[in-house]
Amino acid sequence: MNFISQPTIETAKALLGVKVIYKDEFKTYTGYIVETEAYLGFNDQAAHGFGGKQTPKVTSLYKNGGTIYGHVMHTHLLINFVTRSEGVPEGVLIRAIEPEDGINAMQRNRNKTGFEITNGPGKWTKAFNIPRAIDGSTLNDCRLSIDEKNRKYPIEIVESTRIGIPNKGEWTAKPLRYTVKGNPYVSHMRKSDCVQPGDTWK
Repeated sequence: MNFISQPTIETAKALLGVKVIYKDEFKTYTGYIVETEAYLGFNDQAAHGFGGKQTPKVTSLYKNGGTIYGHVMHTHLLINFVTRSEGVPEGVLIRAIEPEDGINAMQRNRNKTGFEITNGPGKWTKAFNIPRAIDGSTLNDCRLSIDEKNRKYPIEIVESTRIGIPNKGEWTAKPLRYTVKGNPYVSHMRKSDCVQPGDTWK
């Protein structure tokens, strides 16, 4: 994955279908990315790097592409992949995963079954048992990695507005959320819009 030279929007789309792997002390969890959101740094009013803001909590966002930026929102760990060169605070939020390996453990970690186990940005990180300490690590050089060879390809990608971005002017309405059309693991999916997961991939 080219996390530096291609635009963040292109990375957000290219990540759909990529396999995510997390290994804790006891278990390996895997799944496929079905939902992402692009955050475009300095000019993006919804981004943590808007206006060049720098605090200790967002340090990782300013690191080189491929760094994991993890932040907590409402007690939930959200994971972003940093997408540009050092000093440019852009990233892609991984919002939802179609699970593959370790589903029984995910169900225990979440105390949920079905699509609920990984259909949200804080849900999949809890299902995968990922700790806050992952923040600042480099993807593929830590317990969290991606596999671009053994991946899936969406039949169709839907572009829509990001979730939970009110009062950010034009940035509230920008179509910077990307989803695998019809995949039931996408967050906020209406049942009437869902098809079987296998029918959403080429």
